[in-house]
Amino acid sequence: MRNRPGANWTLEAHPWSAGRAFTEVSGRLMKWGLKPPPTLQELVRSLVATVVADGGRQVSIHLAEQDGQALILALGHLPRSPGGADSLAAPPPLDLDREIMRELREVGGVASCGTEMTEEGRQVWALLDLTPLVS
Repeated sequence: MRNRPGANWTLEAHPWSAGRAFTEVSGRLMKWGLKPPPTLQELVRSLVATVVADGGRQVSIHLAEQDGQALILALGHLPRSPGGADSLAAPPPLDLDREIMRELREVGGVASCGTEMTEEGRQVWALLDLTPLVS
């Protein structure tokens, strides 16, 4: 995210964290002079709910803007196994990844989206086309 506006927030992994994530993301987009799309709240809630469902302790939300597009990335942080060794996250079934992406596209306003499972947890993202705020 070098040389472009960006922000991130770490939240507890609870269903109600989606509301705070939406407030932060929409506020930052407006601060940058960009109009949040009408589907932003539903989209952010979907991103957060997806990673919260994996059972981690925290969710990180990352936001970056470039050339009128915004990337919103939600990262789930899975708990470490006892004794300090990292627990390996099993890759999700391909059908689950397809279902997540289908749901994100159905929200509307999504130019592109994706998901993957890493050792730390699930990553799910959406790229949005935005318009400048009219003064």
